[in-house]
Amino acid sequence: MAYVFRYISYRVSSRTEAEDLTSQVFEKALTAFDRYDPGRSAPQTWLLTIARNTVTDHLRKSSRRKTMPLDDAVGLAAADPSPSETTETHEEYEKLQTCLAVLPQRDQEIISLKFGGELNNRQIASVVGLSVNNVGTILFRAICKLRNCLKGWSNER
Repeated sequence: MAYVFRYISYRVSSRTEAEDLTSQVFEKALTAFDRYDPGRSAPQTWLLTIARNTVTDHLRKSSRRKTMPLDDAVGLAAADPSPSETTETHEEYEKLQTCLAVLPQRDQEIISLKFGGELNNRQIASVVGLSVNNVGTILFRAICKLRNCLKGWSNER
């Protein structure tokens, strides 16, 4: 079930938000479990559809109010890695988030479902309502855009 958290982490800016939204997804899933039909979709696809809707609602609400995640306001919590490793990892994460933010919303969502949600292209197609070929094309182009964006960061060093 970690794929739900990873998917949400791709879509929101802070770990705390991702944790809160993940718990909301599982609350919604428990509430709606009697309506789940295994003939219509796999459990993973069903959960990620709930996650997708939860994130969409969250992003819609957050766009109306300007807030700063607590992690950004007080710094990151202490962790086991060395400070330089933590800084490097944080910088790489910020670069990735910056490059993802440049992509169109649909591309961001498909990348999140693929790598965060660990869905295959057929499952992604059923979640977002596109053809499998269209998902594959969008995914390929989005990864190329990300790769070029991240190359731009490394060329600046």
